[in-house]
Amino acid sequence: MAANAAAVDGKPIVVGSKRFTESYILGEIVCGTLAAQGQPCTHRQGLGNTGILEQALAAGEVDLYPEYTGTIVRAILKREGAAAGNPTLAELNEWLAPRGLKAAVPLGFNNTYALAMPEAVAQRLGVAKVSDLARVPAGAVQPGLSHEFIVREDGWPALKRAYGLPFEAGNALDHGLAYDAVKAGRVNLIDAYSTDARIGRDGLRVLADDRAFFPRYDAVLLMRLTVDESLLLPLVRRIDEARMTALNAEAEIDGKPFAAVARGFLAAPPGAPAAAAASAGASAAPAAAPAGLWRRLFAPDLMRLTRQHLWLVFASVALAAAVAVPLGVLAWRRPRLAGWVLAVVGVLQTVPSLALLAVLIAVLGTIGFWPALLALFVYALLPIVANTHAGLAAVPVELSLAARALGLKPLQALRLVELPLALPTIVTGVKTAAVINVGTATVAAFVGAGGYGERIVAGLAVNDSAAMLAGAVPAALLALVVQGLFDRFEKRLRKVPA
Repeated sequence: MAANAAAVDGKPIVVGSKRFTESYILGEIVCGTLAAQGQPCTHRQGLGNTGILEQALAAGEVDLYPEYTGTIVRAILKREGAAAGNPTLAELNEWLAPRGLKAAVPLGFNNTYALAMPEAVAQRLGVAKVSDLARVPAGAVQPGLSHEFIVREDGWPALKRAYGLPFEAGNALDHGLAYDAVKAGRVNLIDAYSTDARIGRDGLRVLADDRAFFPRYDAVLLMRLTVDESLLLPLVRRIDEARMTALNAEAEIDGKPFAAVARGFLAAPPGAPAAAAASAGASAAPAAAPAGLWRRLFAPDLMRLTRQHLWLVFASVALAAAVAVPLGVLAWRRPRLAGWVLAVVGVLQTVPSLALLAVLIAVLGTIGFWPALLALFVYALLPIVANTHAGLAAVPVELSLAARALGLKPLQALRLVELPLALPTIVTGVKTAAVINVGTATVAAFVGAGGYGERIVAGLAVNDSAAMLAGAVPAALLALVVQGLFDRFEKRLRKVPA
């Protein structure tokens, strides 16, 4: 009942959003609506994909987030074929109730999936509808489909079967980069959302879904059963397709921050046309030119993101060292186990970061710091275990025998002779783990753990290279600083006393 109690005890309602423009904007609109009625709200932005947000709802880390009915039916409820259809909100809630969830506050627009192709290419190939793709010459279609669309039940696999399409999906492409890839001529077929702002501006033709494959994707708020949606009723059917497209354009084309776009929308009277809403937003918060890279680098969130990033990196490396050094010692002491130990930590190093995060969220039942910490801990194990084993193996056998001859027990010899001699090599492994984790920690933003990845993910959502660089540059500089500090420490270790 935490969310119901929120209005009484001041506990914030936590709103989540996925990592694309529309979801960011809707999350800000929801938080702005709650705040206008005195309800504290926290917006956890860019939390990866549907699976991560589903886990976040189940764990109570997020109270609600903007979702689409077609996604709920197929990606969350796993209903297919006739069992899926286009259910009413009442039917949807009947299916969601056993999961402790409900869909409420229909926002008023249908953001369905679509396939889009440059107008000139579509004319040359004679493609006006999706079924036309089945007869184009081999190699003429160069897809650039998004990661989620390629694996979704209502995405590429089923679409290919339904239309008998003869070509493969090819390499996946982040949705935020797809339009520029089309413009550069690298791909000529992308999946799009019907409210994407760049469809018209970039001269794309939306292919008719002539076999009615795509269901309706009506925008709603998916929330825990304990959330009282009455505070959000002012948003019911307030946003139509034209309005949502205009809001997306303000962020993607005009370069406005998501929060500013939301404020402009909320400042406009309900029912105002898209153009009027945009002008209301301009009067409420005059649009400034997009900030340059220098200003974005030193934006007010820099210190917060730096603290989060440092905490993730050094906590994960410290935890990894506490586990990996004993494992390296074990591998050295027990040569028969060495291959197995190194093989296991090596395999863990190859697990994709987002897959590992998804598994950890399911196991821990939470998002945020802890899944990110444990994922980074896993990635830090291999260099420390390998270097501990290598450093101890390089200790001359004569010195170990001399320590025994002096009466030292095995643990005393390890602590007083062998580990000190191996320490420079071990520190090199810790340095490698720390530098690797500075870069890897940027994925923590996908699960709401903060760090420089927040800027990178937000930049990807609107294909803003300056925003991405504002996250990537501090991460690169931090990696250099960390390496420099470890290098100085290593030099001190290697100095031989006079």
